[in-house]
Amino acid sequence: MPIRSMTGFAQVRGQLNGGLSFTLSLKSVNHRFLDLHFRMPSEKDALEMKLRRLLKERMARGHVELMLNLERAAPDIFALNRQLVGGYIQSFRAAAAEFGLAAEPDLNVILRIPGAMDAASVPSDGDDLGNAVVEKIEEALARLNEMREEEGRGIERELRERMAHLLKASKGVEKHRRAVLETYVEKLRTRMQELIGAHADEERILQEAALLADRSDIQEEVVRLDTHVKHFVGLLDEGGEVGKKLDFLLQEMNREANTLLSKTSGLAGEALKITEMGLAMKAEIEKSREQVQNVE
Repeated sequence: MPIRSMTGFAQVRGQLNGGLSFTLSLKSVNHRFLDLHFRMPSEKDALEMKLRRLLKERMARGHVELMLNLERAAPDIFALNRQLVGGYIQSFRAAAAEFGLAAEPDLNVILRIPGAMDAASVPSDGDDLGNAVVEKIEEALARLNEMREEEGRGIERELRERMAHLLKASKGVEKHRRAVLETYVEKLRTRMQELIGAHADEERILQEAALLADRSDIQEEVVRLDTHVKHFVGLLDEGGEVGKKLDFLLQEMNREANTLLSKTSGLAGEALKITEMGLAMKAEIEKSREQVQNVE
């Protein structure tokens, strides 16, 4: 399954016998978890449960809004309240006969009586409506996923480019690493001689300097960073619902970049180039995280 964005929109229409039609809309945006919201006519709880169950099976993450609107054909928009109108006419004629008046009720007046004309109630249509909506939700999901997959392909392309930039920067750091170590050892030797005098044991100075330099070596961070990048690209190749895994790997990459920068801070020369590359790494990682926030 290809990588999907969590952003998308789809709308479908359905028709039932008797002039009843409906519009079904799905809208999704990014969210840490699957967050479903329904806007449906009242007394459709059973149908909502079916749709909720189906969406949970098909979607992993995102804030999803489902809207169902029911409509009737224009001729049936209003219905005559026969009981109310008939009762009024009967009472009108009874009163006219009792008082000896020759009069007939005015239909315009009668239809203005509250409740004489009611909006036609939308029939529940029982299983017919439920089956039609469930059938159309499949079509809506297909359209929604098509849109989300298209955006996902764009996100994937950008993420692959940024991982390539990270690997390139990592190779650059490795290239300058040995020169930085030599500079670090020389700096420590000079400083220790200044502190303990010219008659200090040269071999002991070199041992201490080598120990401190080893603690400041960034090889381990570079190796781990490369491993995380390769794992990241492997998840992109795998596809599917990998958003959370990608976000976790980017957090680990950011941690390695921070450690790399802390170990080379305060050094001049070649170390400045590593600092520049480390800052470039952090920029690529941050931009990648912005994109991954919208991956399902």
